Amino acid sequence: MNPGSAGQFDIERLFSVAGKLALVTGGSSGLGLMMAKGLLQNGARVIIASRKQEKCDMALSELEQYGECSAMVADVTNTEQRHALVAQVQEQAGGLSILINNAGANWGATLEDYPDAGFAKVIDTNLNAVFSLTRDLIPALTTAATEQDPARVINIGSMDGLQVPIVQRVPTFAYSASKAALHHLTRTLAVDLAAKHITVNAVAPGFFESRMTDYVFAHFLKDIEDDCPLHRVGQPEEIVGIMIYLVSRAGAYTNGTVIPVDGGTSISKGKRDWTE
Repeated sequence: MNPGSAGQFDIERLFSVAGKLALVTGGSSGLGLMMAKGLLQNGARVIIASRKQEKCDMALSELEQYGECSAMVADVTNTEQRHALVAQVQEQAGGLSILINNAGANWGATLEDYPDAGFAKVIDTNLNAVFSLTRDLIPALTTAATEQDPARVINIGSMDGLQVPIVQRVPTFAYSASKAALHHLTRTLAVDLAAKHITVNAVAPGFFESRMTDYVFAHFLKDIEDDCPLHRVGQPEEIVGIMIYLVSRAGAYTNGTVIPVDGGTSISKGKRDWTE
């Protein structure tokens, strides 16, 4: 298509996700639920995965009104459950256009009290499971991929993988380390999978309303707002918007990036003195 072709830059064409099949891990709440809803409202088919049946059922009752959605109980850190999830994806459609690795865990404790088990749990969920699930789904992603419309993997990192998190006032050593490692894993996977027409990118969100942020919003919301140059937290459409860009035609040539969506928090300490 030459640069002057009619319709080449239509919004509907650039940002369409209609008909694509997406898997969103951790899709029953928080950012995962927001992204699943955004995909469905724009014509994609969605599978959400979460560890608890009750949460899957609640999310599905909300999401089904927007489009074709299914849910599966799966702990992505459990090998057997991960394999069952992969088998369901392949059985449902064969090809997977979009994988959003969103399932995550956190653990807060002082350095002296930080347990090995807590550190291992966070690394296993936020890093190891992302690697394993992405590797296991390569056949399904390859089936859906073309040179002009690659399959897409989006890893949900964090601004805390770009800076040392301090606003919570409770150290989260494993979380920030896991997200920094996930950002670099994103880059290495992007290089390796490009030949299969699969792009891999990461989004590094700041503070959005979710179960994981309930505590810090209740105790430190003013601090969070002061620490952000825009002096607010993120809104659902702002995480959905960057996700839609990455999985649509507009983002087909974007590969190996880590995109902060944090109002500038990760590049600015803000106005508060954190030694207080």
